[in-house]
Amino acid sequence: MRKHSRREPPLIGITPDLRTRTSTQDRREPLILLQERYTRAILHAGAIPFVLPITPSRSAIREILERLDGIVVSGGNFDIHPRLYGEEPVEGLGEVKEERTEFELELITSALKRDLPMLGVCGGAQAINVALGGSLYQDIATQIRDAVEHQQGALKDQGGHQIKIHDGTRLRRIVGRETLEVNTTHHQAVKQLGKDLVVNATAEDGVIEGIESQSHSFVLGVQWHPEFLTHKDAYQRKIFAAFISACRE
Repeated sequence: MRKHSRREPPLIGITPDLRTRTSTQDRREPLILLQERYTRAILHAGAIPFVLPITPSRSAIREILERLDGIVVSGGNFDIHPRLYGEEPVEGLGEVKEERTEFELELITSALKRDLPMLGVCGGAQAINVALGGSLYQDIATQIRDAVEHQQGALKDQGGHQIKIHDGTRLRRIVGRETLEVNTTHHQAVKQLGKDLVVNATAEDGVIEGIESQSHSFVLGVQWHPEFLTHKDAYQRKIFAAFISACRE
């Protein structure tokens, strides 16, 4: 972690998405993309966002982390390949992006070794769990009996269902309440917890909605998208404020 004055805003790395498109020259050109809402939430919380490059180079990842005060593992419309947690694909598995996933897992693993503060959003929470040896439900609708609808993309900027926040967890201390309405847009979920992780929030059907580490200074994963709601929900802002506060330590 870089050394800086306590008055200097923390520098926060955010993982982007990786896509390809057909350019005007009719060739495939890779693009890294990040929704503006992530950078806006970080700026409003008093820190400086930095969009990370996606690279397979471990040495480059180490150099990047030396310059950061925290990382946000963002969400995305893709799945983590189940071979990374020892399972075969099932029907319902969506698109996988192996290059992005491999980068994020290496980044998370290296950041955990440095005890760098980390916030995982939606698929980012799932990536943290897999990096720590956990597994995922590949498709909630087909693998969890009586599950409610968690893929509510149309409600992403509103809030889709209630979650229960567990006593004695960091998340409970951050938001200061037992329940919270969250926006939900995921078809996968944490199944077996990774090493030293605990559940901090669940939906009414028992699906895990949040995780956190017991052995790191600040590692928090939320299955919803708080960055979408910070403009109108003080409890969602508290999540980013707590994260940035940890990055200042």
